[in-house]
Amino acid sequence: MENLLRVGVISSTHGVRGEVKVYPTTDDVNRFNSLKNVILDTGKEHMDLEIQGVKFFKNMVILKFKGYDSIDDIEKYKGKDLLITRDQAVELGPDENFIVDLIGLRVVTEDGKEFGTLTDVIKTGANDVYEVKTAEGKEVLLPAIKECVLNVDLRSGIVTVHIMDGLLD
Repeated sequence: MENLLRVGVISSTHGVRGEVKVYPTTDDVNRFNSLKNVILDTGKEHMDLEIQGVKFFKNMVILKFKGYDSIDDIEKYKGKDLLITRDQAVELGPDENFIVDLIGLRVVTEDGKEFGTLTDVIKTGANDVYEVKTAEGKEVLLPAIKECVLNVDLRSGIVTVHIMDGLLD
């Protein structure tokens, strides 16, 4: 399991005083209010950043980091991920998993036959959709609903599914 979880991506600067617009990749955007620190993944290294201020604008989060006081200080981090450690993550409810823990799991049918590998989780308005790549290389979309996804076992790395009529057509 990954110890670092992405909570946002720096999309651009905001003003000239070192603030950045962040596209949140977390389900609960208000969680930024309780975060004191994040980890910036520069692509070469991880840097600990202390959050000095949080504001919200439309679907974005505006963050101010301690020690970054001008646009020149922060501009080079556009497009970079903001991460947290797993112990900072929001508590999950029953039958909830972090997407990063699902990617790469083996997918088997309810009768034990190998079906493929879970390659992505697509967020939709109603329910998530699991993208599965079959052994034949075909991509299949499975709705993440109880009628289709019967069990997710992170320890064994297996997702057990029921292939509903019409899903493979």
